[in-house]
Amino acid sequence: MATLEALPTIYRIGDTAGQVWNLLYEDGPMKITQLVKQIDAPRDTVMQAIGWLAREEKIQIDEQSRSRVISLV
Repeated sequence: MATLEALPTIYRIGDTAGQVWNLLYEDGPMKITQLVKQIDAPRDTVMQAIGWLAREEKIQIDEQSRSRVISLV
């Protein structure tokens, strides 16, 4: 099986979206900065994964002061 880095970009984003969803399912809502620190992927890929999940209406993004908190719908 190919490493995650060797996969086409769309697959890396999809895999990262799965990681984000699982982390939120297990640990509950968290700030984007926390997600980026806990997911083993570049920040850009995590942000694209968040966008993917938002587009599929699987997450909610709430503004809190100067940060954004992500939670499952």
